Amino acid sequence: MTSQPDNSSSVPRKLQLRRAPKYVPFLILGGLLGLVVAAILAFSFTPGEEFDSSSVFGLFAVLLVLPGMGVGAMVALLLDRRGRRKSTTLLVEPLPEDGSDAESERA
Repeated sequence: MTSQPDNSSSVPRKLQLRRAPKYVPFLILGGLLGLVVAAILAFSFTPGEEFDSSSVFGLFAVLLVLPGMGVGAMVALLLDRRGRRKSTTLLVEPLPEDGSDAESERA
């Protein structure tokens, strides 16, 4: 059985309103930034005799995607912290119930 919140009390509540970033886009953007840096590092130098440019790119991609995602997560955390500082507190009062259900009377 689910419990319904008690709306009968008319006590105002304080709520905090703030903007929070979504973390997944920051992680994806950080990973893509790591891939771009890996491509720049791999294809900007002349390939050696042992390895070609694509294998060097694969190695750098594996090594730089996770740190790029970490940088994206840190940026999201910093934006979240800034959003907490700029938050506002609102005073919310519940609406009074009139006791009649207008939609059920029409049907």
